[in-house]
Amino acid sequence: MRLIYKRPIAQRRDTGHIHAMRTDAAPTPTRLSEYSPPNFKIEQVYLDFDLGQQKTRVKSRMEIRRLSNGPLELDGENIELISVQLDGRQLSRRDYRLTQTQLMLSDLPDQFTLEIETRCNPSANSTLMGLYVSGGRFCTQCEAEGFRRISYYLDRPDAMSVFTVRIEADKTKYPYLLANGNMTDSGETSSTRHFAIWHDPFPKPVYLFALVAGEFDILEDSFTTMSGRHIPLTIYVDPGNAPRAEYAMDALKRSMKWDEEAFGREYDLDRFMIVAVRDFNFGAMENKGLNIFNSALLLADAKTATDMNFERIESVVAHEYFHNWTGNRITCRDWFQLCLKEGFTVFRDQEFSADQRGAAVQRIKDVRALRARQFPEDNGPLAHPVRPKEYVKIDNFYTATIYEKGAEIIRMLKTYLGAEKFRQGCDVYFETLDGTAATVEEFIASFEAATGEDLSQFMRWYEQAGTPRLSVQEDKSMNTPTAAHKITFAQKIPPTPGQAGKAPTVIPIKWQLIGDSGPIGDPQMTVLTTAKDTISLPRTDAPATLSVLQDFSAPVILDMPRSTEDLIRLMAHDPNQFNRWEAGQTLAQSLLINMAKAIESGKAPKPDQALNGYCHALSATLEKHEFNNQFKALCLSPPSYGAILQAAGPIDPLAVEQAGKWLSRAIGDKLRTGLRETYQALGTDQAFSPDAASAGRRALRNRCLQLLTARKDPVAATLATEQYKTADNMTDELSALVALTHLGGQRVDYFIDDFYNRWEDNPLVIDKWFSVQSMRHHAGGIDAIQKLTEHPAYNRQNPNRVRALIGGFAAGNMELFHQLDGAGYHFFTREVQDMDRRNPSIAARLLGVFEIAPKLDQTRQALIRAEMKRAITDKPSKNVMEIARKLLGE
Repeated sequence: MRLIYKRPIAQRRDTGHIHAMRTDAAPTPTRLSEYSPPNFKIEQVYLDFDLGQQKTRVKSRMEIRRLSNGPLELDGENIELISVQLDGRQLSRRDYRLTQTQLMLSDLPDQFTLEIETRCNPSANSTLMGLYVSGGRFCTQCEAEGFRRISYYLDRPDAMSVFTVRIEADKTKYPYLLANGNMTDSGETSSTRHFAIWHDPFPKPVYLFALVAGEFDILEDSFTTMSGRHIPLTIYVDPGNAPRAEYAMDALKRSMKWDEEAFGREYDLDRFMIVAVRDFNFGAMENKGLNIFNSALLLADAKTATDMNFERIESVVAHEYFHNWTGNRITCRDWFQLCLKEGFTVFRDQEFSADQRGAAVQRIKDVRALRARQFPEDNGPLAHPVRPKEYVKIDNFYTATIYEKGAEIIRMLKTYLGAEKFRQGCDVYFETLDGTAATVEEFIASFEAATGEDLSQFMRWYEQAGTPRLSVQEDKSMNTPTAAHKITFAQKIPPTPGQAGKAPTVIPIKWQLIGDSGPIGDPQMTVLTTAKDTISLPRTDAPATLSVLQDFSAPVILDMPRSTEDLIRLMAHDPNQFNRWEAGQTLAQSLLINMAKAIESGKAPKPDQALNGYCHALSATLEKHEFNNQFKALCLSPPSYGAILQAAGPIDPLAVEQAGKWLSRAIGDKLRTGLRETYQALGTDQAFSPDAASAGRRALRNRCLQLLTARKDPVAATLATEQYKTADNMTDELSALVALTHLGGQRVDYFIDDFYNRWEDNPLVIDKWFSVQSMRHHAGGIDAIQKLTEHPAYNRQNPNRVRALIGGFAAGNMELFHQLDGAGYHFFTREVQDMDRRNPSIAARLLGVFEIAPKLDQTRQALIRAEMKRAITDKPSKNVMEIARKLLGE
């Protein structure tokens, strides 16, 4: 399942039993140390759905075998229990125990058939977990604990069963009836109703169950596997949207071929299906053979999707397909092992994207995302190990730490072992654990078995929270002709909630010495396994700079004193493109921190020669033909405000914002001629293409426009207006609109209204409109954002729309969100509470933005604490309660 970065209403009826989660009980954590396997195994399950939007009847028949002594405890919530039968005998209410969350049966035989009938109301399910209705169509989302909203079952990942599913519904309203696996039968039951039966031969946990029913347009294609099997491929989309799924289909076929070539993994079922839905909590879900996607991550064409949309679609389609082996064929034993499937699969989709779009550029983008999302998490109140030790709501642990840091651990494993041994370890993993629910220990043991390496210390990456800090000290004292150049590496992991002391872990450090004419010697790798280690190099008389952590060989924070001269040398001569970009980011970060502190103190900053050197190095990069345009665009983009807050905090966030504007303006001033010439040179009359080279051209051209806009260049308004009016693709149109909003003036409202009128019938584009609105400067302040929540197009039920406006406001509108009077925090928290009443999972994820609090000044920290206390007083869902308490340090 890929991320995009329950408080149910308690009810009880006189007929049957409907149970909802109470929200006023003290939450009890689930702990890894208390894991025990289930007492029973469900060998086969037959599900029969009679679909109705207000009333859906679900009959389940389960063939069950005892594994150990104890009762059978089936999970269920917010469903109406109609009947229970044991080996054909109807059970009375006294034969079982029913609570708000479980159906428990005791004194059972060693082998038996259990039949359960339940009813649920999909149209009232605003949590979007379990079975719900989206756009008049039935859809499911069962990861992590959604199936318990459909029927009583062992809703845990280590309970793997073979599923057969029968679906019956009105044939006019729901012409397509889909589930996991292969269709074995279909037909009509009457003149108005029809059915379909699906069988999945591969045992799976119930979180991978999927059902979709509705009217769709379809896009069909096929793929021939490496063994010669013909696999039909079908994508189901809203009527009229089939052409917009063509890029996703192409990405799917490329993913299937890549997985065969890179990992030797072939697809196993007889067909592969993807469905796009508008209302979805996540990015997509890897249900076996029937992936369900948020339409924002599946539908794209030149007119309505940006290059970032195309990139994300390519990546997420690959991610969900790759889960077929890393997540489905081998799943996780319990939710504490979530990183096993998600971290490994993120690594695989990153490798795929690197092959499709360029290794250096992809690595830069992946590290930027890691630092923007995971580093703040790892260094704040929400820090947790990659494999957590406890949770209240597992929904809250679909985090950047599980996904992105989990992927970095796999990447380090490959760096440490080497590509050949890493592949051998993967092969052992797939061969020995296929069809099982595995643990991280079993995953690591596969690589030990394949390579003979002892990886016990490497396991600490999974067990310890926090981002290690790697310090590098050089001793270049050369009192004698034979004196050595000594380098000392030291590691330290700061305390995190619940973990005060940390042990040294394994850190592979790729490094190289760089001189004024290029590298001095070959790239090297030092593996740091102790708290400190020193290596010696031969004496070098020529000026040289150490390039450390090439390709970001470990997810650490580097503490290394380097002069402006050192960083400019790396920007000019480091053959490693990642580290060349990194040197520019490090220099820009220093400039931004110094300026932000000067603004905060009210003192005028002194002229900084480093700024001239930085801009000169950027100008040289812009002119170099050996670099692709995407790399140049990334080099011209200074560190984010969030990155500066992490490095400099506690600090006034508005001082950081002003410093960012200052640096962009300075770059625009000093590179003005080159920026204008590059912008003009990159214009083209060629037809739109989403390929990497074309996307890179647009990225650099629009970055030039943004920098000219930052300096309020008179030509910027002309260029942006012309680009907006003549753009033949959404990337250029939206970039021009953003530039115009930054320039301000009376023109802004005209273009904002024009964009809305052009695209009001396209919900995905209107999401973009709300996002732009959420982040722009509004003369009306918070009231303007509030009014947007009352706009006719704003839909509080739709996660995409809420993320665009409320999430966009918190993440992208520094000025209003961080108002010193706290109005921004208050508005945001109020909106989170409103969402919590409908969709606790989304509400909790939104609330996580406050993890930045420790990096803010004391006044704002106090304002955020007050909002969290108010949220807790409101008796929120378990999801929101868990996050709010962690933010308060409880």
